[in-house]
Amino acid sequence: MASKVLMPNLILNHVAFPGDQAQLHSFGQVCLPKKEGISSSRQSVIANNSAVTPASMVVSIKTCSILSHFWREVQGSNNWEYLIEPLHPLLRKEIIRYGEFVAACYKVFDLDSNSKRYLNCKYGKKSMLKEVGMENSGYQVTKYIYATPDVNIPIQNGASCGRWIGYVAVSSDEAVKRLGRRDVLITFRGTVTNHEWIANFMSSLTPARLDPHNPRPEVKVESGFLSLYTSDETDSRFGLESCREQLLSEVSRLLNEYKGEELSITLAGHSMGSALALLLAYDISELGLNKNDSDQDQIPLTVFSFGGPRVGNSSFKQRCEDLGVKVLRIVNVNDPITKLPGVLFNENFTVLGGRYEFPWSCSCYAHVGVELVLDFFNVQNPSCVHDLETYISLLKWPKTVQIQKEGVDFLNRARELLLSAQNLNINFPWKDAAINMVNMVQSQRT
Repeated sequence: MASKVLMPNLILNHVAFPGDQAQLHSFGQVCLPKKEGISSSRQSVIANNSAVTPASMVVSIKTCSILSHFWREVQGSNNWEYLIEPLHPLLRKEIIRYGEFVAACYKVFDLDSNSKRYLNCKYGKKSMLKEVGMENSGYQVTKYIYATPDVNIPIQNGASCGRWIGYVAVSSDEAVKRLGRRDVLITFRGTVTNHEWIANFMSSLTPARLDPHNPRPEVKVESGFLSLYTSDETDSRFGLESCREQLLSEVSRLLNEYKGEELSITLAGHSMGSALALLLAYDISELGLNKNDSDQDQIPLTVFSFGGPRVGNSSFKQRCEDLGVKVLRIVNVNDPITKLPGVLFNENFTVLGGRYEFPWSCSCYAHVGVELVLDFFNVQNPSCVHDLETYISLLKWPKTVQIQKEGVDFLNRARELLLSAQNLNINFPWKDAAINMVNMVQSQRT
């Protein structure tokens, strides 16, 4: 596979580091931070921290190898400053680890229409991670999550259209020693069923209105993702709650169970799953579920998004930032899903003079967070550009991929040199044979 990787190149939102009505649960109301003027999408991701980071701290960050001493930075407390370029080994390891938790969703999702567990998880909660070879992951699955899109399409055999989309897990006592905290993990798979694809293509912005105390109509999200997140089947015989209700209930339960411990909430998803992860992160933070009762400190809330689409408008992006939601987007520049929705009307279409000034800004989609850029493509298998396993492989073996990249670049340069000679009518022995040889070798590598 002719693949190449830029490991990494921070380009999301054109940021640059310096120096380079469903049923509602009665959750607590969030204390809203003072809202500053809307800043440019070209702002530094550490714009709120005007102090220059001491050189000694930079050295400490670059050399730290113990996760338990460094987990807050890895979870994005400083917006991954000095961790992206070059990619810090601990951050790389954690991205891969969370990516594998998401990949497990695909491995256990039953797509056999003749199976009794069709469109559900093949295994029970206690054995799921073991069945995919992750019995030593240090996490226990506590709940399975189901979702159903509120779209008017026929349902096969009149069965419930609720689909298994992921799971909630929590780190074990032993894992806490290594991680430095108790980690509540929520993972979501990507789009698989026809219902979900239809929901994905419901490309229109609608107010999220997830906080009953302050609906914030200016904060808008993609209607298809919101449908997957909030729709329920209370009219069916199974009475399935919405994805949102299931998740908020379980997250609240776990936070209460481990109250008083050092905690983190990590959400990871691929494709559609990353959109649901971001919606949940925003919801948790907007409702204030991650606030400690004793003070205003927040439980760190981090989203690891793999090949994720845009989820909301610029007001949604700004609100997530105000609430302290940390998002690391791992993106292949050739992955079309990461450019949807809002191919034309997006964050790059709303900025003028360093501010969101155009009147249509509220109707434009905007990515949230910091972006870690990968670059790969295979002519013989174009679908690999969105494949989660390919994402993970590139992160695991970047040196191998880099060698492939350099080889392809060499061939490209050789071919350009030969073609330049041809265009300038420079003749030399075996010119045509050399061009054909380069073309043949290049085709073999791809």
